[in-house]
Amino acid sequence: MTEALGFEFFRNALLAGLLASVICGVIGSLVVVNRIVFLAGGVAHASYGGVGLAFFLGLPVLPVTTVFATLAALGMAWVTLDARERSDTVVGVLWAAGMALGIILLDLTPGYNADLMSYLFGSILAVPKADLLLMAGLSGVVLLLAALFSRGLLVMSFDAEFARSRGVPVRFLHFLLLGLVAVCVVLVIRVVGLILVLALLTIPPFMAERRARSLPGMMLLSACLSAAFCVAGLYLSYALDLTSGASIIAVACLGFGLSAVWPARGPGAAA
Repeated sequence: MTEALGFEFFRNALLAGLLASVICGVIGSLVVVNRIVFLAGGVAHASYGGVGLAFFLGLPVLPVTTVFATLAALGMAWVTLDARERSDTVVGVLWAAGMALGIILLDLTPGYNADLMSYLFGSILAVPKADLLLMAGLSGVVLLLAALFSRGLLVMSFDAEFARSRGVPVRFLHFLLLGLVAVCVVLVIRVVGLILVLALLTIPPFMAERRARSLPGMMLLSACLSAAFCVAGLYLSYALDLTSGASIIAVACLGFGLSAVWPARGPGAAA
């Protein structure tokens, strides 16, 4: 399979997968520990409105979708801040509204957009160098912010009320976390697509949570698992001529199944 590395598109795909793996390991772990998987799904599907807006305006898809998804995430953060148990309906509405807006804008866009399906099911083999550079820059910003506010995010993840009592800015960190999720989602969309993004964002962190003894350890193990799934899925898609995004998720689901029957070694992530 080493001949695949001779192709530039395959090398770009590997780099995109590794970048997505690192950011999924960090942000995905926070999503799982904070139990906001449904929120992450809402952000992921609402971001389709950004894809439609970019095509409609004739602008680059990645920057426009990033801004749109971030705004949608901040809206969901505001809705869920004080009444999370009653916010699922509103998040569902925003989820559906983003999808509907994207579809309508694409319907209104003149011409046929051949690249449209890549945003639904992923097109990691078609990631250009320009997108790689933008992905690297956005990943760096996300990781920097996560590192700067790591202590507050750590405390909030395990006990928000205790964090408030210790003066941790929980409200700000809640908005920040959802904003980071939005950027992460947009980056992963290019790898596995809008339909499958939630799987890559949650499967490796869930597997890592059962074996890691700390949140940083969970993030590291999750990133390694994500990278392994991306590399294995890419080679599988190359060898069998399969859709790359679906192949990556299939490998991840297989790993999840094996992990479910394999006894966990640690007590789970802990502060």
